[in-house]
Amino acid sequence: MPVTTRPLEPTDRARVEAITRAVGLFREEEIPVAVEVFEATAAANDTYEGLAALRDGEVVGWISWGPTPGTLGTFDLYWIVIDPACQGQGIGTVLVDEMERQISGRARLVVVETAGRPDYGSTREFYRRRGYEPISVIPDFYAPGDDKVTFVKKVG
Repeated sequence: MPVTTRPLEPTDRARVEAITRAVGLFREEEIPVAVEVFEATAAANDTYEGLAALRDGEVVGWISWGPTPGTLGTFDLYWIVIDPACQGQGIGTVLVDEMERQISGRARLVVVETAGRPDYGSTREFYRRRGYEPISVIPDFYAPGDDKVTFVKKVG
């Protein structure tokens, strides 16, 4: 089934929260942060941009990014979440490719921060396969045994 994208809308909130929880990787205290970023993104402000991925009219993924304050052409990819029932079907790639298309001409670098836990291995591999390079690790950043791994990709 084809996947389409559109800007995030405030009415997506319940579905976005549901799939973010369903992923099972995020700690409970991370969920409100994701929802807060979603709400700011859906409000269409100058800080965050984002998209929903839809299949048969249902939100099956979402992504949020924005320019990094105080930089020239650096963007942060803040959140990307795919419904666990739809993972491995190219939806994440559709969202990242569309983000990169939309920031083309404005961005020179995209920065992604993710966890270093073993259960995030497929997430890190997802970024590597899309040309993002791991450039730093901060041990025990999120919690003991949970490093922060930073990836970057030159774009534009």
